[in-house]
Amino acid sequence: MMVQYYMPRIENWGDIFLKWFGIIAVFAYILGVGSLLMVNGNKIQRGASGWGYNLILIVTFFLTLGFGVFGGIDKGTVFDWIFQYVYNPLSATMFSLLSFFIASAAFRAFKAKTVEATLLLGTAFIVMLGRVPIGELMWNAVHLDRIIPVTDLIDTWIMDGFNAAGQRAILLGASIGLISVSLKILLGIERSYLGGD
Repeated sequence: MMVQYYMPRIENWGDIFLKWFGIIAVFAYILGVGSLLMVNGNKIQRGASGWGYNLILIVTFFLTLGFGVFGGIDKGTVFDWIFQYVYNPLSATMFSLLSFFIASAAFRAFKAKTVEATLLLGTAFIVMLGRVPIGELMWNAVHLDRIIPVTDLIDTWIMDGFNAAGQRAILLGASIGLISVSLKILLGIERSYLGGD
């Protein structure tokens, strides 16, 4: 996908690979469902600790799948209700719990003992101050918005520059990890998906 931008003769290969990706994704979903049923079914059958959660996972998976396939996914359907009133609140709860872990990690990381930690602390302070309404009010109250708008400073310079570069590096690292794990599974080196704890 990346090489096509540098070699004009193979620029149509990207579309071909994209179609193949869609086909492979369908089989990956089927494999994922099989793995989900095998791993959780094995834990339920053995009566492993927490097997009730595995049972709830399988039952809700099939209920949601059935509502989506047979009832549709449009607004007003049961699937939409599950998404709006079950999935979204659970997702918000998960992210709110994660915020406490992030806050405790930030407290440990943002001790300004080194130059790098001080730069990280200052950048985080500017980003957080510009992303919350009280920060924008404070910024406007001291008329700093006439010098440089806070949204321009954060969105253009920090978020689209440094943050985007960091995110791309993380995505590339995760992609390489995904490829290596996939190869290990395909070659039979990794077997934890067969039902081990």
